[in-house]
Amino acid sequence: MNPQKRFKIFEALSNVTPNPTTELIYQNPFQLLIAVILSAQATDKSVNKATFLLFNKAPNAEKLSQMKLSAIESFIKTIGLYKTKAKNILETAKIIHTQYKGIVPKERIFLEALPGVGRKTANVILNTIFNEPAIAVDTHIFRIANRINLAPGETVLQVEKKLMKSTPEVFLKNAHHLLILHGRYICTARKPKCAQCVIYDLCEYKKKSLV
Repeated sequence: MNPQKRFKIFEALSNVTPNPTTELIYQNPFQLLIAVILSAQATDKSVNKATFLLFNKAPNAEKLSQMKLSAIESFIKTIGLYKTKAKNILETAKIIHTQYKGIVPKERIFLEALPGVGRKTANVILNTIFNEPAIAVDTHIFRIANRINLAPGETVLQVEKKLMKSTPEVFLKNAHHLLILHGRYICTARKPKCAQCVIYDLCEYKKKSLV
Protein backbone atom coordinates (compact mmCIF):
# COMPACT_ATOMS: atom_id res chain seq x y z
CA MET A 1 0.00 0.00 0.00
CA ASN A 2 1.42 3.38 -0.97
CA PRO A 3 1.90 6.26 1.53
CA GLN A 4 -0.78 8.41 -0.08
CA LYS A 5 -3.43 5.73 0.43
CA ARG A 6 -2.34 5.18 4.06
CA PHE A 7 -2.69 8.90 4.71
CA LYS A 8 -6.19 8.97 3.22
CA ILE A 9 -7.23 5.95 5.29
CA PHE A 10 -6.18 7.49 8.59
CA GLU A 11 -7.58 10.85 7.53
CA ALA A 12 -10.98 9.28 6.84
CA LEU A 13 -10.98 7.39 10.14
CA SER A 14 -9.99 10.58 11.98
CA ASN A 15 -12.80 12.55 10.38
CA VAL A 16 -15.32 10.02 11.71
CA THR A 17 -13.70 9.76 15.16
CA PRO A 18 -11.68 12.95 15.81
CA ASN A 19 -10.95 12.13 19.46
CA PRO A 20 -10.57 8.36 19.69
CA THR A 21 -9.85 6.79 23.06
CA THR A 22 -10.24 3.58 25.01
CA GLU A 23 -13.68 2.27 25.93
CA LEU A 24 -12.36 0.99 29.25
CA ILE A 25 -13.73 3.07 32.12
CA TYR A 26 -11.16 4.45 34.56
CA GLN A 27 -10.56 7.42 36.83
CA ASN A 28 -6.77 7.37 37.10
CA PRO A 29 -3.73 5.78 35.38
CA PHE A 30 -3.57 2.93 37.91
CA GLN A 31 -7.16 1.95 37.20
CA LEU A 32 -6.50 1.88 33.46
CA LEU A 33 -3.45 -0.31 34.02
CA ILE A 34 -5.53 -2.80 36.01
CA ALA A 35 -8.35 -2.70 33.47
CA VAL A 36 -5.97 -3.39 30.58
CA ILE A 37 -4.43 -6.34 32.42
CA LEU A 38 -7.93 -7.73 32.93
CA SER A 39 -8.91 -7.11 29.31
CA ALA A 40 -6.66 -9.83 27.89
CA GLN A 41 -8.96 -12.32 26.15
CA ALA A 42 -11.97 -10.41 27.50
CA THR A 43 -14.26 -7.69 26.16
CA ASP A 44 -14.09 -4.12 27.41
CA LYS A 45 -17.75 -4.42 28.35
CA SER A 46 -17.11 -7.37 30.67
CA VAL A 47 -14.10 -5.65 32.20
CA ASN A 48 -16.04 -2.45 32.86
CA LYS A 49 -18.73 -4.42 34.70
CA ALA A 50 -16.16 -6.05 36.94
CA THR A 51 -14.02 -2.97 37.59
CA PHE A 52 -17.03 -0.81 38.44
CA LEU A 53 -17.37 -2.75 41.69
CA LEU A 54 -13.66 -3.40 42.17
CA PHE A 55 -12.64 0.24 41.81
CA ASN A 56 -15.37 1.36 44.20
CA LYS A 57 -13.73 -0.86 46.78
CA ALA A 58 -10.12 -0.19 45.77
CA PRO A 59 -9.68 2.97 43.66
CA ASN A 60 -5.89 3.10 43.91
CA ALA A 61 -2.79 0.93 44.31
CA GLU A 62 -2.68 1.27 48.10
CA LYS A 63 -6.26 0.07 48.58
CA LEU A 64 -5.98 -2.76 46.08
CA SER A 65 -2.67 -3.95 47.55
CA GLN A 66 -4.40 -4.39 50.91
CA MET A 67 -7.17 -6.63 49.57
CA LYS A 68 -7.21 -10.38 50.02
CA LEU A 69 -6.73 -12.44 46.88
CA SER A 70 -10.06 -14.18 47.40
CA ALA A 71 -11.83 -10.84 47.58
CA ILE A 72 -10.28 -9.69 44.31
CA GLU A 73 -11.29 -12.97 42.70
CA SER A 74 -14.88 -12.45 43.77
CA PHE A 75 -15.00 -9.11 41.94
CA ILE A 76 -13.52 -10.36 38.67
CA LYS A 77 -14.76 -13.95 38.53
CA THR A 78 -16.88 -13.22 35.46
CA ILE A 79 -13.70 -12.52 33.46
CA GLY A 80 -11.72 -15.29 31.79
CA LEU A 81 -8.57 -16.48 33.55
CA TYR A 82 -9.68 -14.54 36.61
CA LYS A 83 -7.57 -16.46 39.11
CA THR A 84 -4.32 -15.72 37.30
CA LYS A 85 -5.38 -12.13 36.65
CA ALA A 86 -6.30 -11.65 40.32
CA LYS A 87 -2.79 -12.69 41.38
CA ASN A 88 -1.22 -10.41 38.78
CA ILE A 89 -3.19 -7.29 39.67
CA LEU A 90 -2.63 -7.84 43.40
CA GLU A 91 1.13 -8.15 42.91
CA THR A 92 1.15 -5.21 40.51
CA ALA A 93 -0.75 -3.09 43.03
CA LYS A 94 1.80 -3.96 45.73
CA ILE A 95 4.71 -2.99 43.47
CA ILE A 96 3.07 0.26 42.34
CA HIS A 97 2.31 1.15 45.96
CA THR A 98 5.65 0.26 47.52
CA GLN A 99 8.15 0.92 44.76
CA TYR A 100 6.49 3.74 42.84
CA LYS A 101 4.52 5.46 45.61
CA GLY A 102 1.23 4.81 43.85
CA ILE A 103 2.31 6.29 40.52
CA VAL A 104 2.29 4.24 37.33
CA PRO A 105 5.78 4.33 35.79
CA LYS A 106 6.10 5.87 32.33
CA GLU A 107 9.11 3.83 31.19
CA ARG A 108 8.46 0.70 29.13
CA ILE A 109 11.10 -1.36 30.94
CA PHE A 110 9.40 -0.79 34.30
CA LEU A 111 5.90 -1.33 32.93
CA GLU A 112 6.79 -4.64 31.33
CA ALA A 113 8.39 -5.81 34.58
CA LEU A 114 5.00 -5.67 36.31
CA PRO A 115 3.08 -8.96 36.71
CA GLY A 116 0.57 -9.44 33.91
CA VAL A 117 1.99 -6.60 31.82
CA GLY A 118 3.39 -7.45 28.40
CA ARG A 119 4.31 -5.32 25.43
CA LYS A 120 0.70 -4.79 24.33
CA THR A 121 -0.46 -3.61 27.76
CA ALA A 122 2.58 -1.36 28.09
CA ASN A 123 1.83 0.17 24.70
CA VAL A 124 -1.75 0.95 25.74
CA ILE A 125 -0.54 2.75 28.87
CA LEU A 126 2.23 4.62 27.06
CA ASN A 127 -0.21 5.78 24.40
CA THR A 128 -3.36 6.47 26.41
CA ILE A 129 -1.86 7.85 29.62
CA PHE A 130 1.45 9.31 28.52
CA ASN A 131 0.48 10.33 24.96
CA GLU A 132 3.36 8.47 23.38
CA PRO A 133 3.10 7.29 19.75
CA ALA A 134 2.69 3.60 20.56
CA ILE A 135 0.44 1.05 18.89
CA ALA A 136 -0.85 -1.93 20.86
CA VAL A 137 -1.68 -4.57 18.28
CA ASP A 138 -4.70 -6.51 19.48
CA THR A 139 -6.85 -8.94 17.50
CA HIS A 140 -8.72 -6.08 15.77
CA ILE A 141 -5.61 -4.22 14.62
CA PHE A 142 -3.88 -7.42 13.56
CA ARG A 143 -6.91 -8.36 11.48
CA ILE A 144 -7.27 -4.97 9.80
CA ALA A 145 -3.56 -4.57 9.12
CA ASN A 146 -3.54 -7.86 7.22
CA ARG A 147 -7.03 -7.74 5.74
CA ILE A 148 -6.76 -4.37 4.02
CA ASN A 149 -3.00 -4.66 3.41
CA LEU A 150 -2.26 -1.67 5.65
CA ALA A 151 0.68 -3.34 7.42
CA PRO A 152 0.64 -7.09 6.76
CA GLY A 153 2.64 -9.36 9.02
CA GLU A 154 2.68 -12.88 10.38
CA THR A 155 3.16 -11.84 14.01
CA VAL A 156 1.85 -9.09 16.27
CA LEU A 157 5.32 -7.60 16.57
CA GLN A 158 5.80 -7.52 12.81
CA VAL A 159 2.52 -5.67 12.38
CA GLU A 160 3.37 -3.24 15.18
CA LYS A 161 6.76 -2.39 13.69
CA LYS A 162 5.28 -1.91 10.22
CA LEU A 163 2.52 0.34 11.55
CA MET A 164 4.96 2.42 13.58
CA LYS A 165 7.13 2.87 10.50
CA SER A 166 4.42 3.47 7.89
CA THR A 167 1.70 5.40 9.75
CA PRO A 168 1.80 9.13 8.90
CA GLU A 169 3.28 10.99 11.86
CA VAL A 170 0.28 13.28 12.24
CA PHE A 171 -1.92 10.24 12.97
CA LEU A 172 0.57 8.16 14.93
CA LYS A 173 -0.68 9.09 18.41
CA ASN A 174 -4.30 8.20 17.59
CA ALA A 175 -3.66 5.28 15.22
CA HIS A 176 -4.03 2.68 17.97
CA HIS A 177 -7.56 3.68 18.96
CA LEU A 178 -8.66 4.58 15.43
CA LEU A 179 -7.90 1.09 14.19
CA ILE A 180 -9.32 -0.71 17.24
CA LEU A 181 -12.64 1.13 17.04
CA HIS A 182 -12.87 0.56 13.29
CA GLY A 183 -12.22 -3.14 13.77
CA ARG A 184 -14.60 -3.46 16.68
CA TYR A 185 -17.59 -1.86 14.99
CA ILE A 186 -17.06 -1.84 11.22
CA CYS A 187 -14.29 -4.12 9.98
CA THR A 188 -15.44 -7.02 12.12
CA ALA A 189 -14.02 -10.53 11.98
CA ARG A 190 -17.20 -12.00 10.51
CA LYS A 191 -19.29 -10.17 7.94
CA PRO A 192 -17.44 -6.82 7.92
CA LYS A 193 -19.83 -3.91 7.43
CA CYS A 194 -18.38 -2.77 4.12
CA ALA A 195 -21.49 -0.76 3.24
CA GLN A 196 -20.89 1.44 6.29
CA CYS A 197 -17.13 1.69 5.86
CA VAL A 198 -15.65 5.16 5.32
CA ILE A 199 -12.49 3.67 3.82
CA TYR A 200 -14.24 1.23 1.48
CA ASP A 201 -12.93 2.95 -1.65
CA LEU A 202 -9.39 2.74 -0.27
CA CYS A 203 -9.60 -0.81 1.07
CA GLU A 204 -7.65 -3.56 -0.67
CA TYR A 205 -9.62 -6.37 0.97
CA LYS A 206 -12.35 -6.28 -1.67
CA LYS A 207 -9.70 -6.54 -4.37
CA LYS A 208 -8.29 -9.69 -2.78
CA SER A 209 -11.81 -11.07 -2.44
CA LEU A 210 -12.36 -10.76 -6.18
CA VAL A 211 -9.17 -12.63 -7.07
